[in-house]
Amino acid sequence: MFGKRKDTGAQPTPPAPPPAEEVVSKPAEPPAAEQAPAPEPPQPAPAAGMGARSEEYYNLKSSIFNALIDAIDLAQLSQLDADSARDEIRDIVNEIIAIKDVALSIAEQEELLEDICNDVLGYGPLEPLLARDDIADIMVNGAERCFIEVDGKMEIAPIRFRDNTQLLNICQRIVSQVGRRVDEASPICDARLPDGSRVNVIVPPLAIDGPALTIRKFKKDRLKLSDLVRFGSITPEGAEILSIIGRVRCNVLISGGTGSGKTTLLNCLTGFIDEEERIITCEDAAELQLQQSHVVRLETRPPNLEGEGEVTMRDLVKNCLRMRPERIIVGEVRGPEAFDLLQAMNTGHDGSMGTLHANSPREALSRLESMITMGGFSLPSKTIREMIVGSIDVIVQAARLRDGSRKITHITEVTGMEGDIIITQDLFVYEITGEGSNGEVVGRHRSSGIARPAFWDRAVYYGEEKRLATALERAEVQDEAV
Repeated sequence: MFGKRKDTGAQPTPPAPPPAEEVVSKPAEPPAAEQAPAPEPPQPAPAAGMGARSEEYYNLKSSIFNALIDAIDLAQLSQLDADSARDEIRDIVNEIIAIKDVALSIAEQEELLEDICNDVLGYGPLEPLLARDDIADIMVNGAERCFIEVDGKMEIAPIRFRDNTQLLNICQRIVSQVGRRVDEASPICDARLPDGSRVNVIVPPLAIDGPALTIRKFKKDRLKLSDLVRFGSITPEGAEILSIIGRVRCNVLISGGTGSGKTTLLNCLTGFIDEEERIITCEDAAELQLQQSHVVRLETRPPNLEGEGEVTMRDLVKNCLRMRPERIIVGEVRGPEAFDLLQAMNTGHDGSMGTLHANSPREALSRLESMITMGGFSLPSKTIREMIVGSIDVIVQAARLRDGSRKITHITEVTGMEGDIIITQDLFVYEITGEGSNGEVVGRHRSSGIARPAFWDRAVYYGEEKRLATALERAEVQDEAV
């Protein structure tokens, strides 16, 4: 395994595009203190559980890393499985530390070994963040600054990359695993990690201060509606109503802002789909975690270097209609595919679901209409609204409140039209009543008191009317008690 490295572009682990040595083989740069800009204003404290590293640590790591790349045969390393490759790297690094006569404690040496293995075989400094299940988002703003979201709050993560070149190579390693690329010619890319976490990368020249990497992480354990009840996002009665909505094949639109929990909620609702139903999902980056066995997952594709071969969301939605779907799930409705989704919902594919960005159920309906109009469909507004009314049964609104908590703020039915106006009625609404001593939002979920929602006939058809009536009665009793 020892021997001079070759400049053949061999990868440490396929299918990583950039050779690992390109990330670290350049001479170590001067300490950051010599290049540091003027002092910045005070920032939030680093995340708990991850101690900040000193400049000496990064200099030592860079020195040992470069020695490792000179000593290791990357072509042979790429033939090993992950565990064997990690053991081989650790053995060589231990020898380098002994030769350099570096004074390290056992804990420090173990930390250094793990960091270097992550740089060669994984995603470098991102690995400890990806391993934590309490992190919702990772936001890397160039090599020097990384933020994470924990429990709805933003924190500085005490990691850094050697330079923007290393960060760019890690970005390329991530996107190449799903057959995509990011470079100056194609500086924006959506991708995903093997666990389904969603990734967005934007690199220079569009990103001025170096590559910007954003990762929306998913919990290893898939959340259920019971978990949302435990978190206070919805009441037990509201969760019961949502489970019935998913069971009786209502067409559902989940609306909310960025980071409000739309995809999590969509995952929860799909859990009530019957096992024997054929489900087809259409996504920009495949992130849904459906548990049923009869699922076909489709993903869009960007154009190649010649600008050809693009497959859009609309292409996927139109094609899945030829695949005998019983339920169509669209990860996010953003454009003209809204027309095709409504057509599908209105022509026998009951129980289809999708998400979009909007701040209220009423705004969600307006956005749907705007997407169809901007897609080049020259239809009268009334015709579009009639199509929406005939397609959408329920809108579920999710929101991320100012204290970082996530709530389901509306469960709203689309009931019909009066003239040119779409009529809706709320089944549940979250009301903010004040603020707690620690700045947390205080509120409650309130039932509107409707005894027979518009989807009552569906509930009767599927034998769920007793459960629905009981949930509505319990919600009404809870309101009277308050």
